[in-house]
Amino acid sequence: MDFTNILGFTAASLTTIAFLPQVIKVWRSHSTKDISLPMLVTFIGGITLWLIYGLLVNAAPIYLANGITLVLNLLILRFKLKYG
Repeated sequence: MDFTNILGFTAASLTTIAFLPQVIKVWRSHSTKDISLPMLVTFIGGITLWLIYGLLVNAAPIYLANGITLVLNLLILRFKLKYG
């Protein structure tokens, strides 16, 4: 693996892991009142486009990270819609 991919996977790991505390907090507290629904939906749209872009250019760090981040944010959205 070359330096560019190592750098990409490192950045992707950090930005993806950053959402885990939020998912855990929402899951435990059942509170999403401080999360903006329009921001969340917009962010999910952006992540989806990054995922598609990563697949089109065959950039594993981009599509793997955004695929995982998409799942985490869809969980947050589910909690937001369920718990308001």
